[in-house]
Amino acid sequence: MPDDSCNVSNKNGFGFDPSYGYSLPQLLAVGTAKTPKDFLEFWQQRYHQALRVAPLPKVQFLNTDKSGWQVFGIRYTSTDHRLIRCWLLLPKYGVVTRGFVVGHGYGGRNAPDFHLPFHDSALLFPCFRGLGLSNEPDISADPFWHVRHHIEDADKYVLAGCVEDVWLAVSTLLNLFPYLSGRLGYLGISFGGGIGALALAVEKRIARAHFNVPTFGNQPLRLRLPSQGSVHSVQQYYCGNKKQTLKVLRYYDAASAARFIDIPVHCACALYDPCVAPPGQFAIFNALPREKQLFVLEAGHYSYPNQARQQQQLIDELDVFFRL
Repeated sequence: MPDDSCNVSNKNGFGFDPSYGYSLPQLLAVGTAKTPKDFLEFWQQRYHQALRVAPLPKVQFLNTDKSGWQVFGIRYTSTDHRLIRCWLLLPKYGVVTRGFVVGHGYGGRNAPDFHLPFHDSALLFPCFRGLGLSNEPDISADPFWHVRHHIEDADKYVLAGCVEDVWLAVSTLLNLFPYLSGRLGYLGISFGGGIGALALAVEKRIARAHFNVPTFGNQPLRLRLPSQGSVHSVQQYYCGNKKQTLKVLRYYDAASAARFIDIPVHCACALYDPCVAPPGQFAIFNALPREKQLFVLEAGHYSYPNQARQQQQLIDELDVFFRL
């Protein structure tokens, strides 16, 4: 496939086909890129260091939502002394029997997801470092620049910190609800899906996970497929720094990470997506070695007539998947 991402203009319309010419059978055949030999060691070392951090969560009651959730503000300490701010939802009535960490897309989040069906659960919604409530003066909140923050250095790249924020979110939930050990799940959409895949390559405290239109799959292919959104920023940077950028991004390939995930995973992958190319999404699903389920979306990061119906079908499927 030609490396033409440097020559595509996205100013007026897409300027490309967001299906990239892939049929569903072709998407289900997309493989993973070559993985660095020390990929797993790289993430295991970071994981063990992160687990030494005491999250020291601070909790503040905010309100009771009309849908029956008690809403709390939470802040906890992550790596590099970053303060991560989030929301916690608890059911107004009944007993909490399981917990979830819920990751967000690159647009950040300005509220919890009240529509999730897990009404017996503690739901933690962290804002990853530099984004949303966890804004930092030295990290741009603009996805165009956030995704490039220290991209030249695999050890300092901001995505590593975001992965560590997930691990410390798990630590925070277990700090607050130690009896939920073994009963935690993860959900992540887009940016949160890719970050979640990287996190779960070594995270053993999560029992089940869901990735919705996850990004960072098959980085060499991702860099070649013209796209909108944060990946377009990475592609622009890559055009002038190809060798070093690819050297770093091979450690941040969610499809490579998926090969090491040994829990059941549910994925929602799109056939058409102008921001997260479908081949990258399916590369992550295809690489999962254990029990997995696929929900095929007509489109991602794009409105379509059947969207509300598909989203409800997906929620119903997740309700069953996380009950098991």
